[in-house]
Amino acid sequence: MKTISDTHDTPKQHLFSLNRTTQQVIFILLLVSCVVFPIISPPVALLIGLVIANLFGHPFLHLNHKATSILLQVSVVGLGFGMNLHSAISAGKEGFLFTVASIFSTLILGLLVGKWMGIDKKISHLISCGTAICGGSAIAAIAPVVKSNENQTSVGLGVIFILNSVALFLFPAIGHWLSLSQHDFGLWCAIAIHDTSSVVGAANKYGAEALQIATTVKLARALWIIPIAVGSTYLFKNGKSKVKIPYFIFLFILALVVNTYVSSIAVVAPYFVTIAKLGLTVTLFLIGSGLNINKLKEVGVKPLLQGVLLWIFIASTSLFVILKLS
Repeated sequence: MKTISDTHDTPKQHLFSLNRTTQQVIFILLLVSCVVFPIISPPVALLIGLVIANLFGHPFLHLNHKATSILLQVSVVGLGFGMNLHSAISAGKEGFLFTVASIFSTLILGLLVGKWMGIDKKISHLISCGTAICGGSAIAAIAPVVKSNENQTSVGLGVIFILNSVALFLFPAIGHWLSLSQHDFGLWCAIAIHDTSSVVGAANKYGAEALQIATTVKLARALWIIPIAVGSTYLFKNGKSKVKIPYFIFLFILALVVNTYVSSIAVVAPYFVTIAKLGLTVTLFLIGSGLNINKLKEVGVKPLLQGVLLWIFIASTSLFVILKLS
């Protein structure tokens, strides 16, 4: 199934029309720069990708979705080699009640807002699931279950990608403004930012402890794709649809176990973590380079407004609870 980031680019979708070879050279040079220069953080890489998409175009756009999916999964598994299992379990337990309450309240509110605004039922459900669980990954898993068409899936992904891009810059700024601790910020962004890539990117920018808590809580949250997808089959009466399970989460857990109990891994673990962070930077560059302004215009006002309202709800309520409990 194609998505908003999967279709071929055309000259009308960007400002400067260049031949394909020149496009490829510029794109590859910038991609390599994201790996070579440490000054390019994940948020900066996302911004560079957005600029390149709208100025020159993405010459490999048809490969973008698959590349970002694989890179993100590999990067998340690599980050597991920098974390301790006992700390991860502690963070996961603490975030469990937050996860359950925020997921179901967001899904219910999304259903009500979608009906109130007259948004297509499947688009509304995809946006709600993406906001409640884990962004594009949740939409990719739920879309075949509800049998959404290409346009419905693309609109859902477009809303989530727009808000993810904003979150990557906005959340660390708010965290510093409110003087949130590493712990509180990690928990907050895991609950309130949609995609795992943006959660990890924002938390990594904030600090090492925030990164560990955010990654653990977010991946535990992502496992809710399975029961929500099963529930969606009954809601949309598609009993024969298959649920796409995010198996890479179990590899992340395996990396945690190995890093905690196999002492010899300490020699190479830091290299795995460094490579994983570089992979995340490249992932966000690719996500940004797939967000052409003309494609984002296809999202429409109502679905975007629904996404914003749900995002404000989950971000503000989770932050309020975290501040109250800290």
